Amino acid sequence: MVTHNNIAELIRTALPDAKVQVDDPNNDGQHFTAIVVAEQFEGLSMIKQHKLVYGAIQHHLDSGAVHALQLKTYSKSQWESMQVQVM
Repeated sequence: MVTHNNIAELIRTALPDAKVQVDDPNNDGQHFTAIVVAEQFEGLSMIKQHKLVYGAIQHHLDSGAVHALQLKTYSKSQWESMQVQVM
């Protein structure tokens, strides 16, 4: 079974220095949520950002070990501007 820690580590390997939070809200090891903040996302569309993340876990998606990943991605500057607005 895949764990949220496994998914997070795969993403960190593909996107070094990314800030990654992965959760398993249903505790079923198949449906995950993730927030990924990475400098590599700067200037990329959301679709391209998501493709980078999905590429990191593609094997688990193809095998059916991971059924779904709800994903939110941000470049570092997007994340920082969002944090300023929240405060």
